Amino acid sequence: MVEQLFALHAVEIFSYLQRMVREQELAADLTQETFVKAYRAFDTLEDPARARAWLYQIASRTALDELRRRRIVRFVPWTGESRGTAASAEDVALHGRLSPEMERALGAIPQRQRMALILAEVQELSGLELAAALGVSHVAARALLTRARESLRQALAVARAEAAIERSGEPRGALARDDRPGRRR
Repeated sequence: MVEQLFALHAVEIFSYLQRMVREQELAADLTQETFVKAYRAFDTLEDPARARAWLYQIASRTALDELRRRRIVRFVPWTGESRGTAASAEDVALHGRLSPEMERALGAIPQRQRMALILAEVQELSGLELAAALGVSHVAARALLTRARESLRQALAVARAEAAIERSGEPRGALARDDRPGRRR
């Protein structure tokens, strides 16, 4: 059965891992490690219909463990825009058209929120699959994704403001010191 799962899902698991770690060789190693772990833990798979989400859960944990070991946490971000109104997050990631502001914004949001965005927006996991991959309830997964999108919007606004300040030639902390909204003079 694990052989069938490998045949069905190896390419998408590799693609997901490559987006998370941004290194092709490391992603290939982690894909192999994911399926080795799946083979060893196959008897824990309670519902074969949820095998895809189960594999993403194993892949996510495997990648995060490796990234923690290396102390490198870089993710290819979601664009923060609705589907259909702009290039998809996958297109942006695959073609490297990611703005410096988006890179900064993604780096500013919590790791678990980045993971939820990648799984939902790039890998297109359904709500139930996302919940299973994250090891939480469907309601908790939706809440995490909502928080992730809001965090990304806020972080992107800050990153864009900082970029505007950098382009204007002012010191980087100028917005934080003098021009904060609601600050009395």
